[in-house]
Order: sequence, then structure tokens, then C-alpha cells
Amino acid sequence: MATETAFRPLLDAATTAAFGADGVVVLRGAFAGWVERLRAGTAALMASPSPRERSYQPPDGSGFFFQDLCNWQDIPEYRAFVLEGPGGQLAAELTASKTGRFFHDHILVKEPGSSIVTPWHQDMPYYCCGGDQSVSFWIPLDPVKKAACLEVVAGSHKWGLEHRPYRFDGSPLFEDDARPAIPDIEADRSAYRIVSDDLEPGDAIAFSFRAVHGAAANTSATRRRVFSARFVGDDAIFIDRGGKGSPPLSHLTLKTGEPLDGPDFPVVFRRPAV
Repeated sequence: MATETAFRPLLDAATTAAFGADGVVVLRGAFAGWVERLRAGTAALMASPSPRERSYQPPDGSGFFFQDLCNWQDIPEYRAFVLEGPGGQLAAELTASKTGRFFHDHILVKEPGSSIVTPWHQDMPYYCCGGDQSVSFWIPLDPVKKAACLEVVAGSHKWGLEHRPYRFDGSPLFEDDARPAIPDIEADRSAYRIVSDDLEPGDAIAFSFRAVHGAAANTSATRRRVFSARFVGDDAIFIDRGGKGSPPLSHLTLKTGEPLDGPDFPVVFRRPAV
């Protein structure tokens, strides 16, 4: 349900300008009031994962990497976050959109000592949507040190390229994909401005679907639970990825180029008319 109350900005002009320029900003305490509910929802989900679970056990037997997505309609705490939380308005402000439309949720839990590295990638090349107005909120539910935190290459959303997406095993997601591979960022990290930091529960890293990002292994002795909430703006369209895209919503009947709309993608914030 879209909120139409008197508009009071949650962000200052410097923050929205930084997001436009860099495709990434760190938001301190933006979701602090939702941490306990998101923890409760995540515990319920991990106890009974959905059919969309996409978890990984490292070959070396180190800590498990739990992932599940598109559960907001089934987990009450997630549903409340989507429909009542500030994500829609924050997304609309960051992307200069009149509306904040929810795209999907994604839970990512790296257990202590997990050797799994989330490789550098973009999300847009495999998401079932297109458009310039997009933002993911990477929201830790545990304290996260910079060494295990998400990293985002500032300005990469303006490179003008869609890079070839790969699976965790290194194989390309799409056959005969002619799009260029991601640059070898690790070969010369100093050539890029990489945004990351120590984060507290309820902080968030907000980044564009086009931004190049990744995350290191969790070599710490503590669990790293992250709730990721993705939103789009007025210009969002559907793109059919041939069954290999994300989120895995096989029941959708939308056609490529049609507005991204329907009960799976509710408008949760709308700027009041002036």
C-alpha cells in the first residue's frame, strides 16, 4: 500500500547527490528500528527455508552461506518491513523517483569462518527488470567489520556497460553471452574507489543495481546476517531473462518492456501531489 502523507525528506541533498554521482552511499541507522523484527523473520526462514533457497557449502567444509529470497509475502516480519518501513521513501529520494516500488527481498547469512567470497558482479544483467532508478539496501543484522563487509565500486553504475554474470562455480549464467567480463578489480584495487566500512545493525549500504560490488569471506568468529531489500522507481520495466534471471518468480506473465507491476512488486511509497 503506497503511503501518501505530507512529504518530509528522510535524506539531505548531499546524500542524494552522492548516490547519483557514486551509485552508493552508507546510511547510518536508517533501519535500526527494524533489526529485531528482521532477526526474528530470518530465524523463522532459516528454520524452514523456502523452495527458492540458494545456499552454498564451501568445498573446504568451512562455514555455510545461507541464501533465500522472495519471502516477504510469507514472513510477517518481512512483510511489515516492506509495507510499513522507510525503504520505499528512501529509495524514491535516492533515485529522484515519484514512487518507491518494492522489487524483492534477499537474506544472506555467512556463518563464522565461511571461506565463500561473493565475487565482483553487477545485479542488473540478471535481474528481471530494467530502468535507471534502482537501489538495493544491504542491511546487516549483526555488527560487520569492514573486512567482511559489502564493497561497492563508486561510479561503476555509470560505466555504461552490462557485464557478463557468472555462477559461484565460475561458469557463465547465460550461454553465448557476449557481454564483457567484470574487470579484474583485485589485480589493482588502488585503481578504483571502493566504498565499504564497519557497520552496525540497522545501518545500510545503498547501491544501484548497475554498481559493481562484492564481499569477502567471513573469516570472523561471528555470524554475518544481512537482509537485502531491493526497490525500483517510476521507470522500471520487466525483462524476460529466459528463466535464468532473478528473482525466480516463474509465475509472472509480464512481457519484456512492460512496466514492472503486479502484486509481487507493490508501490509502497508515493510522493504526494503538489
